[in-house]
Amino acid sequence: MQQSYTFNQIYFEYRLMVFNLALHYVLNTEDAEEITQDVFVKVYNTMDDFKYDSSIKTWIYRITVNTSLDFIKRKNSKKRFFIFGKKSTSEKEYLAVKNTEHPGVILEHKEKSALLFSVINQLPENQRTAFLLSKLEGLSNTEIALVMETSISAVESLQVRAKKTLREKLGEKFEEYRRKK
Repeated sequence: MQQSYTFNQIYFEYRLMVFNLALHYVLNTEDAEEITQDVFVKVYNTMDDFKYDSSIKTWIYRITVNTSLDFIKRKNSKKRFFIFGKKSTSEKEYLAVKNTEHPGVILEHKEKSALLFSVINQLPENQRTAFLLSKLEGLSNTEIALVMETSISAVESLQVRAKKTLREKLGEKFEEYRRKK
């Protein structure tokens, strides 16, 4: 038996998930908010067409990934960075981040995060999606396969290639970073 959801139920249950995933792609709060808005406009406009072939969560992940990738292509701007940290669990948490670290430590974290995300953003689209959904969103390979509409073995292959590329490129980038200091 399929459960019917109202738009408000869907929005309040999945808004932070959508925002966090979009943020992993665009690394900018304002752009992530715009993507989140676009995702829920699409959800609202296509709710009646949802066939329950997959879970609502998987369907929303798929819309979010596609909307994020489309946004990046459309924007075609220089990559920005976001302080790499734990995922938000509440709106207040991501709106009012409190940090008591020394400014020098914070700056170094920002620099390393910018470096990390600059390399992640160089990955091919499918590798980047598989990596972000796995490592930053914590989805299983089965869930990723559903979101990406591919096989589990393809997801595993994409993750292996992404990790290999990241290891190589991060090694090079951190060497350059160390030399600059």
